[in-house]
Amino acid sequence: MRTASIFRGSRGGAAISAAALLALATGCGSGTDDPTGGSTRTASRPTSHPVKDTSVTAEPGERFTLTVDQNASTREYWYLVDPAPDSSVLVSRGQNYASDSGDEPVDGAGGRLTFTFEAKGKGTTRFTLLHCTFTTCQGNTSTLPPETTGPSATPTTGAASPSPAPERITYTVTVN
Repeated sequence: MRTASIFRGSRGGAAISAAALLALATGCGSGTDDPTGGSTRTASRPTSHPVKDTSVTAEPGERFTLTVDQNASTREYWYLVDPAPDSSVLVSRGQNYASDSGDEPVDGAGGRLTFTFEAKGKGTTRFTLLHCTFTTCQGNTSTLPPETTGPSATPTTGAASPSPAPERITYTVTVN
């Protein structure tokens, strides 16, 4: 063991040895806290789908998310609206809002709203997300969808045409 004797009695050598051992110990791991190398952990994370990807295929037990931009300060909201998906095929696991400004609320700051779904059993179902803005829906709030999903009434300021209808995105989910 000629290499070990080089470091004996030297402070610099001891530091180099310690650094080498640390590098060996940390360099051999999987990069996750999961002892199986990450395979179980990755499988439990929801799959993120682009909002415009309206055809989703999933396996039973798989979770997936759809994330949309939302800004309450401009009365822009998204809702999961009826008809609800067939609960034997797909269930909603809720929504989570993340502000662009972090933990501190900032006037005018938007954020992202993430809808999470879980595939339950084999079959095909549909659901719809409704996108309302202050010009397309009246009476909407973050928790209260508008009473109507049609266009807003014509403003009383003399505008000649009614506001446009809110955007609706219908998703088809197939569980294999």
